[in-house]
Amino acid sequence: MKKLVELTVDGMDCANCAAGITRYLERKGLEDVYVNFQTKEVRFRLVDEDFSIEEAKGGIRKLGYTVVEPEQKPEFWTLERKLLIGAIFTTPLLSGHLLMSAGIHWSLMHNAWLQFFICLPVFILGAWHFGKSAWSSVRNGMPNMDVLIFIGGTAAFVYSLIGTISGEEQYIFYETCATIFTLVLLGNWIEKRAVAQTTTAISELSKLQVEHARRIMPSGTIISIHYPEIQPGYILQVNEGDKVPADGEIFMGQASIDESMLTGESLPINKRLGDLVIGGSLVLSGNFQLTVGAVGKKSVLGQMIELVKTAQQDKPDIQRLADKISAIFVPTVLAISALTFVLSYFFFDIAFKNALMNAIAVLVISCPCAMGLATPTAVMVGVGRLARNGILVKGGKTLEIFAKIRNIVFDKTGTLTTGQFAIETIDYAPGVEPAEVQNLIYDLESHSSHPIAKSLVTELERKIIFNGQRFGPISLNRVEEEKGKGMLGYDDAGNTYSLGASENGQGHLVLRKNGEQLAALSLSDQIKPEAKACIDYLKANNIRPYILSGDKAHKTEMVAQALGIEHFFAEQIPSQKLERIAQLSQEAPTAMVGDGINDAPALAKATIGVSLSNGSQAAIQSAQIVLLNGSLERLPQALAISAHTVLTIKQSLYWAFAYNIVAIPMAAMGYLNPMWGALFMAFSDVVVIGNAIRLKYKKID
Repeated sequence: MKKLVELTVDGMDCANCAAGITRYLERKGLEDVYVNFQTKEVRFRLVDEDFSIEEAKGGIRKLGYTVVEPEQKPEFWTLERKLLIGAIFTTPLLSGHLLMSAGIHWSLMHNAWLQFFICLPVFILGAWHFGKSAWSSVRNGMPNMDVLIFIGGTAAFVYSLIGTISGEEQYIFYETCATIFTLVLLGNWIEKRAVAQTTTAISELSKLQVEHARRIMPSGTIISIHYPEIQPGYILQVNEGDKVPADGEIFMGQASIDESMLTGESLPINKRLGDLVIGGSLVLSGNFQLTVGAVGKKSVLGQMIELVKTAQQDKPDIQRLADKISAIFVPTVLAISALTFVLSYFFFDIAFKNALMNAIAVLVISCPCAMGLATPTAVMVGVGRLARNGILVKGGKTLEIFAKIRNIVFDKTGTLTTGQFAIETIDYAPGVEPAEVQNLIYDLESHSSHPIAKSLVTELERKIIFNGQRFGPISLNRVEEEKGKGMLGYDDAGNTYSLGASENGQGHLVLRKNGEQLAALSLSDQIKPEAKACIDYLKANNIRPYILSGDKAHKTEMVAQALGIEHFFAEQIPSQKLERIAQLSQEAPTAMVGDGINDAPALAKATIGVSLSNGSQAAIQSAQIVLLNGSLERLPQALAISAHTVLTIKQSLYWAFAYNIVAIPMAAMGYLNPMWGALFMAFSDVVVIGNAIRLKYKKID
């Protein structure tokens, strides 16, 4: 398999920075390139052995960014230090300008050369910070916002220096140069702090991983080991107050466990011998010994972190418009700025200084960052909020699509119903031994992940194993599952056994030997308590619910009537389910909610597939959304959070577009000077980030 490389890269300030690195890596033939300027993550897969990791790092450094190595010391010139230096030297320049505007003259600050030397450290700092990024972006063919800031600040400084040398005091405005660089650094710092509040989902999940665990050695001795040392098969001691170190099965003891951070389930869950526990969950009371099943990226927590990362990197379609505009934004603004100067000075007879100020204001006030921030920040918050509520999405694009869903199709068994079936009656054929039938059913169903099979295995275990009747006269040497039909088994004598739905309506399941009926089972199932509220929510929000089931028509109809679902399809085999889903998807965006192996094709075929986490692995892998606690009460939450995320993206993009459409003409006409432009630009970024933070904390019903 192609190697996945993960790097941490400093120096990315906006979406255009990330786009530049992405474009470079893709040009080199790398696959699965993911660059996130907010979390500083860069990931890609090496394809060509001739292109090494070191060459990729070198290329990123040439673009003007810093690849952070594990042993590398933190960079001295942090954004905070640059802002502090800028503020110290900008304050006297700006104060002198403001006092003079108010009619108060500070004679010391009238000295042009003194202003030059005070401004010089800010100019060097700003030219270094913004110029390095600007040049790299231009060289890469993806000019970013720093190009505008660098040109604007440098133009103000150079023009002031010429005025200082020539003695023309009216051409000196060092305070404009210093204020532009310092205010933009301030905006970057505010943006950095605000972005940190929108990117907490992964860090919160990562904090659930333990650092140490107690391993029980074969001799009985308990030793402390580091988390990376934990291996499948180890026996761990877990006590009250501990976080469960890894996924596994309780080998001895019992406990009450809080899984809320992983599944969104607020109530503690009692676990005992044989129950599975999730790594990262908290032991509220009790203690137990755990047999480790999975650790690291193979654990539930590890998979959650990877899914959240993957989802946050995925761009919704709504971002494509913003990306296209951002790509041409900087060249367009440069053209508008040049046109502003030419028209102001040559055609409207505006003084050279004022014409230049207008042109600089256009450069400084424009804000492509807001457009670049709008979608990724909202997606990060939306995906993170879903994860904290026990809802995993396999792509940021899923949020946008899910918000448009108009049909939701439910599987019945195990989805709308509990899936905990009980055997009401077993009608045996004449001469058949009950113990033999029960052993055959147990052997066949133990190889299936269908909810009915799980219930039968659980119920029959008590009768077979604990009554000492496990080993009957028949031993199956091979068992296989026919999707949508049932189970097949073969013994050493060449006999074929089948267990599936009855064809003549006698019972729910029929066990046959070489086609001859051995027994008919009548089963009962209950509707999930939360199902009715879920269906009522969908209908209240103009989303049409359907049932698509392989069960008998009269059973499906009973569930539909109890839940108030008008449309249902019964006795459907997988191929028929696909046809129904395809038909509904053509009419309107359609989601499929299921949990069994036979639901996997329909989940993949639907516009969006939704799986319950207690379902089969095939269903989970085929779905784009996974409800971790296996409860339908999370479905309305997923719909509501998705809708609010898309709304937040639209609001932020609307603000970003509207701001630039209004602000750039005002700057061109001289109504906004460069200093106000820098302040408004920073404010625009903060508004977009603020929208994302509001999404994180707002109450969503």
